[in-house]
Amino acid sequence: MEAIEPSDVDNAESVSKILCCLCGSLIEPNQSNMCIGCLRSKTDISEDIPKQAVIYFCKSCERYQQDQGKWIHAEPESNDLLTLCLKKLKGLNKVELIDASFVWTEPHSRRIKVKLNIQKEVSGGDTLSHVFVVEYVVNTQMCDVCHRIEAKDFWKAKVQVRQRLKHKKTLLYLEQMLSKNLTQFNCTKTKPLGEGIDFFFDRCDDARKLVDFVQKVIPCRYSMSQQLISHDNRSNIYNYKYTFSVEVVPICKGDVICLPVPTSRALGNIGRLCICTRVTHNIYLINPFSLKSAEMNATIYFRQPFTAITNSKRLTEYMVMDVEQLDKTTVDKSADPDTEGGGKYSLADVWLVRSSELGSSDAEIHCRTHLGNLLSPGDSVLGFDLANANLNNSELDEYQQDIGDRIPDVILLQKHYPTDT
Repeated sequence: MEAIEPSDVDNAESVSKILCCLCGSLIEPNQSNMCIGCLRSKTDISEDIPKQAVIYFCKSCERYQQDQGKWIHAEPESNDLLTLCLKKLKGLNKVELIDASFVWTEPHSRRIKVKLNIQKEVSGGDTLSHVFVVEYVVNTQMCDVCHRIEAKDFWKAKVQVRQRLKHKKTLLYLEQMLSKNLTQFNCTKTKPLGEGIDFFFDRCDDARKLVDFVQKVIPCRYSMSQQLISHDNRSNIYNYKYTFSVEVVPICKGDVICLPVPTSRALGNIGRLCICTRVTHNIYLINPFSLKSAEMNATIYFRQPFTAITNSKRLTEYMVMDVEQLDKTTVDKSADPDTEGGGKYSLADVWLVRSSELGSSDAEIHCRTHLGNLLSPGDSVLGFDLANANLNNSELDEYQQDIGDRIPDVILLQKHYPTDT
């Protein structure tokens, strides 16, 4: 084998290199016969991507137009807005996107600038990268939903939420929950009424979402009706208006309730006279004389509906004279200590006097209450005067006939903290 001389190696290297056709630099042969610098100066990989674009923004609902007829919510400089801007660029699929970020602009300038970093393989197998800025002009345009809102009384579906009570604590709780989540249901209009609220929607599916949300938050039931607006015989297309009627259970926190016998048995023989301590998706009840507690859902309630005997607005103020805590052995053992009734309250015998009758020798009243751990002599407490109340309640009348004179004179509901005026 013949030895390779160093001169032969130098000749081989000189043969494998060529000169750039523009600057004359020594480079390896490629299809363009240009060096990287000249190739970058002569080739623009972003020529198919527009440097300016237009996006549309609705002032009424503060949404951006994504596609024809589709509008989305997007916060300034958010990922949703960046995705929307990138979808507006044509020719971006011909290159490889490396990075994209916002360039700060004045909020009132109606301009959005996005800095893009792209790569593309050019002739000769070389990969070029390029960084440039695309400017978006934000034009205002009213969306279809807002157009229909401007057309008075236009709606496709309506949700009627009703709670037939003078005091609507449960309905107020629902309003607080909806104030945080109403935008996600695409509600076009709300109308407060005497017994509840009406919600108007452009689509029936949005109305169904609100009904499902209300059922998860508060105990209720609903019914749906539809009205035919128009009918095309040729294409067999029907145009309906839908109405969802949601009936909220007329029981609120602080109500005194006399349960029907079947309902009391269904709740584990909790007893017929109960107090509603809380209302969420269920109604939480406690028997103030035995500390039995139970949860009642809307299905159990609507099997045999009933109304409250009284509410927290019709209470009498009493002064506590003496409190005698009951021994734990006298407490009903069926009360679960892990539930609200078993752990938060305790039984006690309390002697009371009306605040308006302080000083009378024969005005003292005895009652048993579940607020034993909260009351002390000298405290003020609010309760329902069952002995002197004039009530028209069939369940209470039946209960009085069953037990006779054993019905309590006073049912205490909550401790009262009078304010100095």
